[in-house]
Amino acid sequence: MTIAQIISLLDATPLSATADLDHTIETVCGSDMMSDVLAFIKKDALLLTGLNNMQVIRTAEMLDIVCLVFVRGKQPQPEMLQMAENLGITVLSTEHTMFDACGILYHAGLRGGSRNDA
Repeated sequence: MTIAQIISLLDATPLSATADLDHTIETVCGSDMMSDVLAFIKKDALLLTGLNNMQVIRTAEMLDIVCLVFVRGKQPQPEMLQMAENLGITVLSTEHTMFDACGILYHAGLRGGSRNDA
């Protein structure tokens, strides 16, 4: 599923100036606990989160997450957007709750996974 399709499904707003809308997302994780994200993430992943601080960007960088979606309409600070932009991470925002956003993406065929699934 491409980032453009995810934007459409979640009625999301792209916050990145240079979003790679054609990038294919393979898995998704929804969490506000970055320690849980560390146990989950695989290649070409999207992270849904309500956590709105620099730790999210740093975790995304460390795990090569390609797209972040802030749920419940959260808007990251300009410094967060700039850091994500510098790292090539696409940032989106949706009004959906994390639960609903995960359900929408699951229903559309996107699945989660863990490092043990590799």
